[in-house]
This record gives sequence, structure tokens and C-alpha cells, in this order.
Amino acid sequence: MALNHTHNARLLRQETAAGAGVQILLLTLLGASLDLGPAGWLTGLAFAAVSWAVLTRAVSRSWLSSFGAANRVTLARATLVGGVTALVADSFTSPPRVAVLTALTAVALILDAVDGQVARRTGTSSSLGARFDMEVDAILILVLSVYVATALGPWVLLIGAMRYAFVAAARFLPWMNAPLPHSMARKTVAALQGVALLVAATGLLPAPANLAAVLLALTSLIWSFARDIAWLWSTDKAARAEARTEPEPPVARVTRLAARPVPRVVHDEPVPARSA
Repeated sequence: MALNHTHNARLLRQETAAGAGVQILLLTLLGASLDLGPAGWLTGLAFAAVSWAVLTRAVSRSWLSSFGAANRVTLARATLVGGVTALVADSFTSPPRVAVLTALTAVALILDAVDGQVARRTGTSSSLGARFDMEVDAILILVLSVYVATALGPWVLLIGAMRYAFVAAARFLPWMNAPLPHSMARKTVAALQGVALLVAATGLLPAPANLAAVLLALTSLIWSFARDIAWLWSTDKAARAEARTEPEPPVARVTRLAARPVPRVVHDEPVPARSA
């Protein structure tokens, strides 16, 4: 079993290395065709290196027999997000390449609806794949919010930062780590963030329309997080209340009573127990 796992881990690492190679190839193509500056190159390479390191560590600790078609789709999305990240970083020092950025983002958002379908149809769903998909989504939303914030204002960063703020809060509030039930509303709100930010990034609509779309996305996201936090809090509160009021099982009561010390009797008078 250990040998098989070692073999599988080696194959999985080869997949992640191939993904890093494709990421560098995409950066090379962008650099040659768009003349990326140092900011774009450094950010893109940093994204490729960090993504490869984190994903390699994750798959090495997993017990997957293969990387799977769904994870390959997500890896392709991560490659596109790396390209978007490089273009956004480059836009701070050079004129933004809106057409290419829009194209890469649009394909990444479309593939977001593909990897889940592939996982379900091929029976290759896994906790690693779900986490991988979620992190790629979060990074794309964060990068897009940074780009759109340059036009609409810093408040747009709330969209990209909210998920990371939730994760940070969960480190100090363990009840926030409980699994959430499936919610189509949550999925719809998450998809709306990418679409609204993409529309605003294109600059095709008038500024008031972009502002309204992003405000709607932010409002729905706040509602979604507030609803989930309220559900987690009420569920934890109910569980703690049930634990306090749950009657003691008969077996536990018998065991507890049997373990109590029996007082010694001298001349029919019990010897008082030693006080603590």
C-alpha cells in the first residue's frame, strides 16, 4: 500500500509540474505578444511558483489514485488565473490589456462550471478537488477586485477580501469551521461576483452601470456571508444547549455511582470524607 501511494504521489507531482510548465509557457506567450513589464513577469512567476508548491504539497498528502480529469480542468483554470494576475499587475505600470484580460477571465469563469460537472460524471469528486476549485475561484475574484478597484474605488476590494476575512475569523472562532449545507443561493452569489467584476473590467458599460453591477454583487455577497455565519452560530448554539441539557445515559450513571467511594463504618458511624 505504501509503495502504491508513493508511486501515485510521484505521478501526481508530475501533473502539478506540468501545470507549472504550462503556466510559464502562457506567461512567455503574453510577454512576447504584449511586452509584459517586470511587474507582470515577476507577479506571474511568483503565482506559478506558489501555486505549484501549494498544490504539490496538497496532492502529496492526499490518497488520490490519479489527478483526475476534473482537477486537470481546475488546473487549466489556475493557469488562466495566473495570466490574469500577471496582466493586472502589469496594468499598474503599463496600459491595461483589456481585451486579453477579458478573454482569459471569461474562459476561466466558463470552466468553473465545467470542472464540477466533470467530477460528478466521472465519479472523481474529492475534498482536494473541491478545495482546489474554491481557492482558484477566490484568487480570481480577489485579482479582479483589485483591477476594478482602480476605477471604482477601494471599496471593491471588499468583494475579494471577504472570503479571506471569513477564513481568518474561523481561526479564532472554531464554530465557524463547521461544514455548511449545500446552497444554490450561495453558488449563484459566488458566480455573480465573477460576472459583475468581469463586466466592470471590460469598461464597455457606462460608469454608473458598472457601479450598480458591482454594488449589487457586493450586497449579495454580504447577505450570503451573513446568512451562513448566522446559520453556523445558531447551529453551534443549539448543539451546546443540547449538550448541557442531554440526560445522563443509564450506563454512564451506573458506572459513575459504582465508582463512588464507599464510606467506612466504625461503630455504625460513617467516617467523614477528607475535604479538599
